[in-house]
Amino acid sequence: MTLTVGLIGLGAMGNGMAQSLRRSGHAPHVFDVRTEVADAFARDGGTACASLAELGAACDVVVSVVVNAAQTEVVLDEIAPAMRSGSVFVMCSTVDPNVSIAFEKRLAGMGLLYIDAPISGGAAKAASGEMTMMTAATPAAYAKVGSVLEDMAGKVYRLGDQAGAGSKVKVINQLLAGVHIAAAAEAMALGLREGVDAAALYDVITHSAGNSWMFENRMAHVLAADYTPLSAVDIFVKDLGLVLDMARASKFPLPLSSTAHQMFMQASTAGFAKEDDSAVIKIFPGIELPQKKA
Repeated sequence: MTLTVGLIGLGAMGNGMAQSLRRSGHAPHVFDVRTEVADAFARDGGTACASLAELGAACDVVVSVVVNAAQTEVVLDEIAPAMRSGSVFVMCSTVDPNVSIAFEKRLAGMGLLYIDAPISGGAAKAASGEMTMMTAATPAAYAKVGSVLEDMAGKVYRLGDQAGAGSKVKVINQLLAGVHIAAAAEAMALGLREGVDAAALYDVITHSAGNSWMFENRMAHVLAADYTPLSAVDIFVKDLGLVLDMARASKFPLPLSSTAHQMFMQASTAGFAKEDDSAVIKIFPGIELPQKKA
């Protein structure tokens, strides 16, 4: 049986995921608050829906790729009453694991299935179908969703038979991602302060033991002086906040996460909230950052 799939949120990740679904043979229904974005996607195949309720009523599987728990709540308020009994809601946002557990219980009470499915890998991997999905769901939800998850991701991890486990693993991933970006910015800032050529430093580090995926990816943005927000500073204010909230519940110390969180909050309040998360480097004093080439 061919499943009708809908996707909500055609941002940096969602647009690539919708493209992957289309390449896999689906004709996805899509919704974005920017109607022109949804219309542009649908011109190459698929259906742009005028409302969340329209999308929910049409689809067997609904994939939500919005920013946070608050936006997911707004989505659920409108779409859940329109979804057919037994259909599946796939939640891809980074949220508190307890929030994801509550979403599952809420939808179960409405006769709907739920998959806790946060994602990682960045826009390029989402567009190529090579991103990672960290999932947890009941066997019934996995059975109903068919191959849809694999149609969007190169790696689909099944981490538990109820919601929460996927979100816990994603939160831990964000701990590392945020700390690595902060450390990468600190290293590049020190190099600039010491008068090291930024491009040479980047080349050396990316071919040495100190490299990380985040250094290689994000410091390229700094070298290009391109702070277009593929992932914004405020995303890590949120995500590292979730990391600390999860650890605080069991009184577990996270000194590096705490420091990185403070760095992102400083960048946010300094006016860089909506810039790329590599803009955390702008909090360091006395350095001259690379400028765009004329």
